[in-house]
Amino acid sequence: MEDTEQRWSAEQVLAFAPDAASSRAGTKLGVPGPWSGTGTSEGCAPPGGGGPAGDDGRPDALMVWGLCRGSGKTPYRTVVDVAAPAFKCSCPSRKFPCKHALGLLLLWSQGREGGIEGAEAPEWVREWRAGRQASATRRRTPRAEVADPAAARRRAERRASRVASGAAELDQRLADTLRSGLASAGHEDRRIWQEVAARMVDAQAPGLASRARELAVIPGSGGDWPTRLLEEQSLLHLLARGYLGCDGLPEGLAATVRTRVGFTADTTELLAGPTVRDRWLVLSQQDSLDGQLTTRRIWLLGTERGRPALLLGFGAAGRTPELSLPVGRIVDAELAYHPAALPLRAALGPQHGAPEQGRIPAGVAVGDALGAYGEALRADPWLDEWPVVLGQVVPVPTPQGWQLADAEGDSALPVDPRRLDRPGLWRLAAVSGGAPVTVFGALGHRGFTPLTAWSPQAPGDPVRL
Repeated sequence: MEDTEQRWSAEQVLAFAPDAASSRAGTKLGVPGPWSGTGTSEGCAPPGGGGPAGDDGRPDALMVWGLCRGSGKTPYRTVVDVAAPAFKCSCPSRKFPCKHALGLLLLWSQGREGGIEGAEAPEWVREWRAGRQASATRRRTPRAEVADPAAARRRAERRASRVASGAAELDQRLADTLRSGLASAGHEDRRIWQEVAARMVDAQAPGLASRARELAVIPGSGGDWPTRLLEEQSLLHLLARGYLGCDGLPEGLAATVRTRVGFTADTTELLAGPTVRDRWLVLSQQDSLDGQLTTRRIWLLGTERGRPALLLGFGAAGRTPELSLPVGRIVDAELAYHPAALPLRAALGPQHGAPEQGRIPAGVAVGDALGAYGEALRADPWLDEWPVVLGQVVPVPTPQGWQLADAEGDSALPVDPRRLDRPGLWRLAAVSGGAPVTVFGALGHRGFTPLTAWSPQAPGDPVRL
């Protein structure tokens, strides 16, 4: 097989860029000048001598590596496992992948013109590969029995008791608030809900704490704030009561309630159980910042089963999350869904081969999207967003805000008013040019948030919004 068959295009490489600045910086490094000691495992024995495998144990991991000249005297060591994909660089950048990894892949994508040829991997590449193998083996190996099951059970019981006490206190606070009336909510109520959120943290119920903090910022935040405050308080009351009566709920709904309250599932245990293999189209990848924590949300759609999935990655202390998939590409992978009445969130398991060129996903009309969202809310009343691919819609600015209108119908979805200041809306208008386009986004009770668009003129080149 010719090496160019496995090489990515520049567009595929830049789809991994965490932001536009990284894309520009990576492009500048996609030339031979700053690089030395480059190589690839194409046409050679896999790095590690004994045929080290990728995340799923495959022996044909494709590696690219090189040394990039920086501002200091020591060049940065950069290596990429193309098939995973996974990135490693010795630079101090908090972005992932960094500009050096992007530049290296751009150089490699040029084929022989880029000067990266098959070679034996240096020791630092083999060490990184071996470390990834060891981590993958640990993830695939079921966790050993707990050393002291009785102690673990007591810890779980103590936490359950704390959360129950917190839920009861929260529910009482909600009742007191309603008795005093929403019209009196103001600065004092904001302080009270901040205090309640702190108490929920002490009760080990971070999900309840997060929703209590949201209540603190609603009063006075717009003309319809009393309605929104009542809606959010009602949902929080339902969640608190749901947890207090969790033992009597159906298994899936009970799992949803526990997750919304703040209990988490262990990724290793999830991946040791049943998984779903599919060819997943990467619909979008978006980062959000909450204090020093960066959360990455990656939406996928199974091209064979049609199931949506949400992957979450986290980066602490301002670092970019390591989890990254190229928007618009298809990834052959196994996912393990978190238990829920409406399974959406999943853990990424073994991947099989490199990402492939994607295509425009099939979209639905606005009415069908609203119907699907309503059905989803029946299963999970606390659902914040529902993934939707809208087909044949036209972005329309109105005095009340943006809308996405059916090209052949009389229905339209309003864009979430909290997203109206995003530059991506004008980018969407430019992609459309007044013609129908396919748009993926998240549908919630306040409207639609466009995340990715596909134009019929460039079906293989999705536009991130």
